[in-house]
Amino acid sequence: MKEFIICVDENDKKIGVEEKIKVHKEGILHRAFSIFIFNDKKELLLQRRALEKYHSPGLWTNTCCSHQRENETLKEAALRRIEEEMGFKCELNESFVFSYKVRFDDGLIENEIDHVFIGTYTGKIFINKDEVKEYKWITIEEVIKDIELNPQKYTYWFKDIINKYAENIFAV
Repeated sequence: MKEFIICVDENDKKIGVEEKIKVHKEGILHRAFSIFIFNDKKELLLQRRALEKYHSPGLWTNTCCSHQRENETLKEAALRRIEEEMGFKCELNESFVFSYKVRFDDGLIENEIDHVFIGTYTGKIFINKDEVKEYKWITIEEVIKDIELNPQKYTYWFKDIINKYAENIFAV
């Protein structure tokens, strides 16, 4: 089934919808979101992307990330995906927005205006094996140190967020 996502201008105004794979092949600017979930110990929930993902397979990243569909709000999309990928529901609040563009080794291009949501959850996790290889809880200090020592193990956007916006993320 083809998935369509929202294409935007540089001001994050919707200009249309396009097939997800076409957007990533052509580097079309589009709207996305990233979710950061913390537990009651203030540890961050990371996921390792499934090995079958079309880009960045097997890399560690934030709790969940995806794209908004045409007929849903960003928050509805974030709530939908956290349940689809990680198997739980929780309250999410938008924290900030940033943009980035990167070309991957396989030729695909991420060109996103990324809305970052933060939430808290302490409970059981039921990963979707089509999306997630594994998960772990990690402290702020551990994740920053590991990114410095092993940057190749992490997605581009996650490193970008941690390097530029850690104070926004970890102000939970």
